[in-house]
Amino acid sequence: TEFLTWVYIIQSGWHPYDLLPKLLKKRIKDGEPLAYFLKGQLYFEEKRYEDALLQFEQNTDFQSMYQLGVMYYDGLGTPPNSKKGVEYMKKILNSDSPKARHLKFAAAYNLGRAYYEGHGTQFSEEEAERLWLIAADHGNPKASVKAQSTLGMLYSAHAKDFKKAFFWHSEACGNGSLESQGILGIMYLHGHGVRHNLKAALECLNQASDRGNVYAKGHLVEYYYKRKCFIKTAEFAKRVTENDNVEKIAEETDCLPFYISRGLAMASFYLARCLQLGRGTQQDLAAAKKYYSKRLHLLILKLEQNSFMSCGLKLVCFY
Repeated sequence: TEFLTWVYIIQSGWHPYDLLPKLLKKRIKDGEPLAYFLKGQLYFEEKRYEDALLQFEQNTDFQSMYQLGVMYYDGLGTPPNSKKGVEYMKKILNSDSPKARHLKFAAAYNLGRAYYEGHGTQFSEEEAERLWLIAADHGNPKASVKAQSTLGMLYSAHAKDFKKAFFWHSEACGNGSLESQGILGIMYLHGHGVRHNLKAALECLNQASDRGNVYAKGHLVEYYYKRKCFIKTAEFAKRVTENDNVEKIAEETDCLPFYISRGLAMASFYLARCLQLGRGTQQDLAAAKKYYSKRLHLLILKLEQNSFMSCGLKLVCFY
């Protein structure tokens, strides 16, 4: 409880940064092991990665071990060493200590990513799936919701198993995943893994859209256009395409850049069509050309991202 309280204090915006380091320094002097981790976490939040690494390396607890795994894998404060990062995650996952229990779901998720991407270990989709199933823990809301959502994407890829995909996206959505909420709406809309249900589709898509899911917004634009609601299409698509900073949107929404790019590309295409044909807005061929070009740029960006997993995302940090 004290550990989580201190982490919250470090992450919150109201704490006095000038006093906190002094308090932690005193606790370190008093020989309190937790203080090393908390001071390292403070440096990590301030992006002082070299100082954070030094603090974590002076401690042997599992929280510090986890953060070291993240930092070595991603090259934060040290040259990238994905193999060493994977070794730290394996130590946590394979530990019998009760002190490692709260980290195991996140460690299993991260290891699954490493196997899927072939970084720090050999590529193995089967091992990635096994580890994500451990991390997802049958839909446990206290487990890794990211693993639950990722399993949904894995089973959706190449039409592998839409029923399993629907199950895992449902679990993740119920546990708060914005990414899965949007994808659920699309599955209901097209009848993938579940019976077609327009009411449920629009409910999921609208709620996900309101929460900032750009992929859901792109599909709503397409839905409006195909139903000939051209004014609504043009107005909504214009709002969607105003912010095309994929990296920033990904950071704010915790959605994958791959899907954000797809959503923006869809909105750009249908806005271009409306402008080209004068549907729902005044005809403007120059503007139409601009949005067609924007769509092409986003599609190229999506191809560079390659797949739903290859998005250059960092390993999940434990807070």
